[in-house]
Amino acid sequence: MSQSASIPESSRVPLRGRERSVAVEAAAIARNAGRALELDWVDEIRVNLSAAERRVASLPGRRTVKNEAQAAWLLKAITCIDLTSLNGDDTAGRVRRLCAKARQPVRADILDALGFAGRKLHTGAICVYHRFVAIAVEALDGSGIPVAAVSTGFPAGLVPHDVKLREIEASVQDGAEEIDIVITREHVLTGDWRALYQEVRDFRAACGHAHLKTILATGDLKTLRNVARASMVCMMAGADFIKTSTGKEGVNATLPVSLVMLRMIRSYQDRTGYKIGFKPAGGISTAKDVLNYQILMKEELGREWLEPSLFRIGASSLLADIERQLEHHVTGRYSAFNRHPVA
Repeated sequence: MSQSASIPESSRVPLRGRERSVAVEAAAIARNAGRALELDWVDEIRVNLSAAERRVASLPGRRTVKNEAQAAWLLKAITCIDLTSLNGDDTAGRVRRLCAKARQPVRADILDALGFAGRKLHTGAICVYHRFVAIAVEALDGSGIPVAAVSTGFPAGLVPHDVKLREIEASVQDGAEEIDIVITREHVLTGDWRALYQEVRDFRAACGHAHLKTILATGDLKTLRNVARASMVCMMAGADFIKTSTGKEGVNATLPVSLVMLRMIRSYQDRTGYKIGFKPAGGISTAKDVLNYQILMKEELGREWLEPSLFRIGASSLLADIERQLEHHVTGRYSAFNRHPVA
């Protein structure tokens, strides 16, 4: 079947309950102002590894969504994707194609068959290196899609501190509305929480109006307790989001790591009143994967954390699989991946 082939009328089943869906993204979420570093608060954090593993292992068996409900969840997931290209061979043309896909993430005939024709649907953001920020901003003009720039010597984060700050400031000047920074892992591995706190405070100040997403590179942090403590320190320092990974580590986003980070977000909100966003990244490549993360978000933090203001998914190939699953929903057939190009 060619890409332009239409979907049969008999397969066009509107999504039930779409008009009665719960409230969409909150109009305003107070930005995290940060707070003074409280080492007693950090030191008291403990993580039960076996309990965390049991909790996430139960997700696929206890919670599942199918048919129209699954299609609706996948459409929601699209709005939370930070569509990403962070390769050494990126070009201006590739970034422009990525932006075009962000504007029109699903083919029009599929959306029509789902009863979604005429609705606004786009990804949560585009995520690129600083070199391509201005190009992406121009390509997305008028779309309402923000540009996120990876920064601070991504992915290793081992360039001089003043260079990191200048890189942030340059990306903001070029139009980036979100900055994904990498922390210095050494601060976590040596327990130097004051150094981590001050580093992230400096990054937050350099961001200005742009939102700060702190990448913990959890695969490098060795233990879930380190992940939990680093999450809390970054939020104290003013992070708007905490993010699992660069996508370049040997181990990237996992459900146990995500559970621990979500519990820290909940604890921080309980103590301060601020809602912090979460971004898993790296290795989330299938619709089945993303549904598990969505279910975990809803169960741990609530419905509000399924909106792009508080939930993002760092991904590149995920969108193609979601589009395939949506086409299967309306046709009963799976298409080849090359019919759903991202860039």
